[in-house]
Amino acid sequence: MKTPLKFALLFASQIFLSQISTAQFVQASPPIADPSDTRFVDVREDWTSPSLKTSSLKPAQPLPAYINDYPGYTVELLQVQWRFGDPLDLYVMKPKAVRKPPVILYLYGYPAGTDRFKDETFQKTVTKNGFAAVGFVSALTGHRYHDRPMREWFVSELQECLATSAHDVQMVLDYLATRDDLDMTRVGMFTQGSGASIGILASAADPRIKVLDALDPWGAWPIWFASSTLPPEDERTNFVTPEFLKKASALDPVDWLPKVQAKRFRLQDATFDPITPKAAKEKLRAAVPAGATVTIYKTPEEFNAVVRSQTELEWIQQELQSLSDAYPSSAKIRSPKIRSPKD
Repeated sequence: MKTPLKFALLFASQIFLSQISTAQFVQASPPIADPSDTRFVDVREDWTSPSLKTSSLKPAQPLPAYINDYPGYTVELLQVQWRFGDPLDLYVMKPKAVRKPPVILYLYGYPAGTDRFKDETFQKTVTKNGFAAVGFVSALTGHRYHDRPMREWFVSELQECLATSAHDVQMVLDYLATRDDLDMTRVGMFTQGSGASIGILASAADPRIKVLDALDPWGAWPIWFASSTLPPEDERTNFVTPEFLKKASALDPVDWLPKVQAKRFRLQDATFDPITPKAAKEKLRAAVPAGATVTIYKTPEEFNAVVRSQTELEWIQQELQSLSDAYPSSAKIRSPKIRSPKD
């Protein structure tokens, strides 16, 4: 897997990262896909749409790994799967004091793995205000990168990764809806980087995501591939061909942003982040639906101050807590609100 050092270091101080607890069980990478596994022979998946309507995924019975009990919360690890050779580790963190808490899905960008979901500081933070947290990673990321030639990675297989991961979000929601310990009428999604791109696609496809917070989504693919600092220079020519861009264009967040169905939506833009070029960021901001909030961080210091204060979750928690079935549809006719982190 390609993980350029500058990308890995860029957000080294990102949301709640700290050392992994030595007391935590560390999940091993999944085994090589078994060719005799016939559970998914009828699965068909459409990579041209984030919606599940044109795909037929078949969920297998979830496999429990452990349930860890901590003061104030629990952490459950399950393995879920709905396509051949792609088991997915799902972390479900729940506060003990709330019978059916609202739930927030966490999806971070490539190449982030599951380490933060094993971290006790992260677990305490996301559950301390009475919210459940569900974490997983996108396709060809972390433990989901296996059985592929090294030339195939998240960026080279962008259409596949965006589509399958958007489908994963909806399949995870389907699984969570079978449980009786979560308030599935109040579901939020906190996303970052390529995970934010996936969150936008998933929200456009699935109205169950009531609140969406998207930090630095990738998008505007022709600009992004021409100027982003992430693609290696020796591969960039492969990504700017008409054939590649045509496939990617079906899943460009710029086109899907106006279709986001979340009742509350926030775009967070760290303008100093070179992964998404300035011109692409401008297109993404211009596509934000009416009634949404745009928060802009002009310097790393501004962004890191929010991270250190652990206030980045206040918006999504407050918006999710306030939701009701009586939320007026007219709220989306206003213009986007541009805010700084100091507002």
